[in-house]
Amino acid sequence: MRHRHGYRKLSRTSAHRAALLKNLSISLIEHGKIETTAIKAKELRRYVEKLITIAGKNDSNAHRSVFAALQSKEATKTLVNEIAPKYVDRTGGYTRITRTRIRRGDATTMAFIELV
Repeated sequence: MRHRHGYRKLSRTSAHRAALLKNLSISLIEHGKIETTAIKAKELRRYVEKLITIAGKNDSNAHRSVFAALQSKEATKTLVNEIAPKYVDRTGGYTRITRTRIRRGDATTMAFIELV
């Protein structure tokens, strides 16, 4: 049973899961909208919204924290300087998930995740 388990394992090891979320978040920051499976999108929402909240403080420690999570200079710079200032007055809810289709190969639900 789940019993308040804190995250989805996504059938991956912890290192693989961390790399997956990091790469998906970099793509979301660079493109603004990506298509992935609905389950990955739900988990990515938790990950990215925490990063946006941290980046909204806009100090050097926030910059370091975001870079430690993303490990991409361009994505960190974009998030801290361009994306996070737009959401300073919001208290969460920075992303939107829209279910799109059912993938033909394995019949999983696909979804768009985008920055609001």
